[in-house]
Amino acid sequence: MDINQTEEQQVEQLKKIWNEYGNAIIAGLVLGFAGFIGFGYYKDSKLNQELAVSENFQKVIALVEDGDEAFQSRGQAFIKNNAGTNYASLTALALAKDSAEHKDWAQVETYLNQAIENTTDKGIKSLAKLRLARVQIETKQIELALNTLSGEFPAAFTAELEEIKGDAYLLNGDKDNARTAYQAALDASAAGTTPVLQMKYDNLAEPIVLTK
Repeated sequence: MDINQTEEQQVEQLKKIWNEYGNAIIAGLVLGFAGFIGFGYYKDSKLNQELAVSENFQKVIALVEDGDEAFQSRGQAFIKNNAGTNYASLTALALAKDSAEHKDWAQVETYLNQAIENTTDKGIKSLAKLRLARVQIETKQIELALNTLSGEFPAAFTAELEEIKGDAYLLNGDKDNARTAYQAALDASAAGTTPVLQMKYDNLAEPIVLTK
């Protein structure tokens, strides 16, 4: 399996996440700030701190676009200094992608686990789990991958979730569950079924038995 082959799908997934949850996050921040201001508890320093974190995040991510080798060290420092934030999770996802390009799977797993641990956002957490499961399948940790894929995921992730499950089951020699998972993936992505997914399912299609 080529993890980089799914990068475009993952970017599209991230866009879907932002479309689904971004407005809610922004609205929550706005309402939160308004509440603080209304009751006189809001501190200018708090807003400045949020803006500073956002600005530093932009600077770290810019290093990736520039191909700067300092990205890894700066990114790790940013995660440490901003633990428990979505910014830390997004930075960990970017670090994981960079490590995946060098096929450093152990480091990729570390970053993806950091991405999962640092956020409560269901979209970001789900994206990190799906990427982690792909890495675990790549490194033949099949049972661990299936465990990573357990639990609840937003509906927007169903097609990718089931396809990855199918990949794990197939590598584990469980063709029946693999076929079921691929069928679920096809059902969830009827409007945008990929040729690769269809081929995976077709290869496991039950043979037609002809009777006299």
